[in-house]
Amino acid sequence: MLLSAIFLTAKKSGKSVSSLISYQEELTGALLAWVKRSLRDLPWRNTRDPWAILISEVMLQQTQVNRVEPKYLEFLKRWPTPQCLANDDLAELLKFWVCFVLPWRERYLHAAARQISGCHQGTMPDSLEDLLRLPGVGPYTARAVMIFAFEADIGVVDTNVGRLLARWSGDSLRPQLAQQIADGIVPKGDSWLWAQGMFDFGSIICTKRKPKCQICPVKNFCAWQGIGSDPALQSAGVTRKQSRFEGSDRQARGLLLRALASSSLALQDAPSVMGLQGESARAEKLVRDLQREGLLYLKNDLLLLGNSLE
Repeated sequence: MLLSAIFLTAKKSGKSVSSLISYQEELTGALLAWVKRSLRDLPWRNTRDPWAILISEVMLQQTQVNRVEPKYLEFLKRWPTPQCLANDDLAELLKFWVCFVLPWRERYLHAAARQISGCHQGTMPDSLEDLLRLPGVGPYTARAVMIFAFEADIGVVDTNVGRLLARWSGDSLRPQLAQQIADGIVPKGDSWLWAQGMFDFGSIICTKRKPKCQICPVKNFCAWQGIGSDPALQSAGVTRKQSRFEGSDRQARGLLLRALASSSLALQDAPSVMGLQGESARAEKLVRDLQREGLLYLKNDLLLLGNSLE
């Protein structure tokens, strides 16, 4: 789809639209030149293995890069293929990943590994449609695998890309339009470098707070240029401010799962381990939620990590 058609549907101001349409090739060239000089060396960028790419994308969800790097390499050493993970118990994956405090990722990843092993003979799907059928794999993750493993000429919108698109266009974007724009500006044959570059550019130059507009190599193509209210604040793909972690249900759940990674636990001790002394009703609800999600189970008044049905 032509970039001009995409922006016309957004009813942008003539200035914002024309600035990006007229200089599309120049924008692409300037950004790629920066990328070739500045791209970070990260372990998941040294492979085209779709399984390894999937693992990196799942690990990186809501988790800082420096926390992911060592665990990513350790994960692949232990479970180098979907079949290896499918043959292991969910409890083992939960013990490995408990430091990330986002257990739903492990459950979905374990289910995805079993589906890959059962329905795809252990081979990672190589189409967007089949990737989207895997448990826990949404549009972003599926597109990331297609780009970084198979170098498909499509775009992907994460928080960094969403921020860039909004600022370049000068307006907040709806999800469908943001994706259309992301697809429309991918330089043919350079999707891998373009996407990785967009991620890094958003992390290093066009940051959420205090963007480095003075040294930005594509400032002339940006409708915002750091002046006035930031159009990225309410735009598609841009991460919203998370609720307070201290004292939250997320923290309580994480504390319990971390304790269970070491040993079983008496049900009556769960509130104190979760930091919910005097809040037994809240603790009971969180335990039930974790049971329902298949992350722990109860046996003889003992809580154990994993799914009793395995």
